[in-house]
Amino acid sequence: MVTQRGQADPRRETAGGRPAVIRTSAVDAVLFDLDGVLTDTAVLHRQAWGRLVAEHLGDPALTDAEYVELVDGRRRDDGVVALMTARGRTAEPATISRLAAIKDGYFLDLLRERGATLVPGSVDLLHRLRRARVRCGVVTASRNCTRILDAGGLSGLFDTQVDGLVVASLGLAGKPDPGSYLEAAQRLGAVPARSVVVEDSRAGVEAGRRGGFGLVIGLDRRCGRGRLCEHGADVSVDDLARVQLIEDA
Repeated sequence: MVTQRGQADPRRETAGGRPAVIRTSAVDAVLFDLDGVLTDTAVLHRQAWGRLVAEHLGDPALTDAEYVELVDGRRRDDGVVALMTARGRTAEPATISRLAAIKDGYFLDLLRERGATLVPGSVDLLHRLRRARVRCGVVTASRNCTRILDAGGLSGLFDTQVDGLVVASLGLAGKPDPGSYLEAAQRLGAVPARSVVVEDSRAGVEAGRRGGFGLVIGLDRRCGRGRLCEHGADVSVDDLARVQLIEDA
């Protein structure tokens, strides 16, 4: 058994019913969300959505609760529909597309201005998995996945990429539907029950649970780790460096 030196005891650092442990002999693949998991771009998305609401949907301002419940982890179009519906607005297709495009423009402006900051503990886990020869995939609603991976220096570290462009081309439903994660697992020849999903959003952990994945790890550095366990995560941590990787035959 090989463990990472200096690793915190996962039993003391997690929320949920299971320790944050990945055994290489029991795992076909590990599938990561992007925004908020590998990169801090979730912060940029939150600001872009806030600006969209302020400039195009009027008062009240977007609250953190609205963002988490209606937008976080979802496709842009789905987020627009959820926000408009919650605010009593009619969600016409043309309006949905227009507002989704505006939000994307706000996000890209922020990305160009600030770049894609990496989440150190998440990148640490990714590199540990790669050294252990565990197949890894990135699964995200973002249509800017390749751009963000390039900006963060993460290109070439994944065996498959199922992003917003792939989801649209295949006609898959967005998270919390598990279709994008199941597609990634299929591309890797991985059995969902022997695969891991790593997510930071309610919609994402729900997708992992609905897809029958063997371990759903929630990464919550913002709102309290128990929140993600309530929505489908088996275990939740505030830093993926706390995940213990056990390499066994």
